[in-house]
Amino acid sequence: MNSLANALSGSTGGSFTEDDDLQFVGDAIPFALKLMESVSDQAPEHEPIRESLCSGFTEYSLVYVKWPADQQRYDDYKAYQAGHARARKMLERAKGYCWAAWDLEHPGFAEQITQDPDGTLAEATKDDISLLYWTGGAWLSEISLSKEDPEAIGALPVAAAMIERALELDESWDHGSLEDLMIQLEPSLPEPGGLDRARKHFERAVELAQGTRASPYVSMATSVSVFTQDRKEFVDLLNKALQIDVSKYPDDELANLYAQEQARFYLAHVDDLFL
Repeated sequence: MNSLANALSGSTGGSFTEDDDLQFVGDAIPFALKLMESVSDQAPEHEPIRESLCSGFTEYSLVYVKWPADQQRYDDYKAYQAGHARARKMLERAKGYCWAAWDLEHPGFAEQITQDPDGTLAEATKDDISLLYWTGGAWLSEISLSKEDPEAIGALPVAAAMIERALELDESWDHGSLEDLMIQLEPSLPEPGGLDRARKHFERAVELAQGTRASPYVSMATSVSVFTQDRKEFVDLLNKALQIDVSKYPDDELANLYAQEQARFYLAHVDDLFL
């Protein structure tokens, strides 16, 4: 079972992320996740498969549950709300696997993180950056869908601290994925100057990606340009996202297809986003 868990958590990512058919991959992921859940039950000490479940459920909930719901916002608000409720439930499931992975590597981490965030995160090393990213991403995404839950909103600083700790350890990780996430996060943090910091993260994300990724442009457009009601910047950024030739960068092909699908949708609804 541990050998099977190694195979499932270590070698299947490319076949998914390098595909050029978003829908085909979306249809396949639930079976893959259920298979990994079955294996993880029989390999209780296997940390990598729990991290894969953490990342897998996070990605699936955002791309294949939340995003379809987002597209119904202007036409079917009840379906939009139902999709967000399902996405939130799935993100809670992702977090459960995130915490399980942490507790195998750093016993007591899940309990201690809310009691002593700084001290607990100080234990994290470069080997933990991926888990910091996915745990923080799942948690922050859940919070974004819980605007009427004071307890969830109150956890925002701790969830954000996980991404900030990962940045301290290696800001260039995964060609700027951490910087990309910070573009979306900074405007929602209570500290003043969030928009300026988001712009700096955007510049760094583009630099680290070296023109291979569309997502920083979409993140900047939807998180900053909409907030400042800069319509021209919004349109320019999304058009830059669409100019990237996804076929040239197979490692990021699926992510780029998703980002470009978002860009087309937001351009089609620009009048709904700007006064």
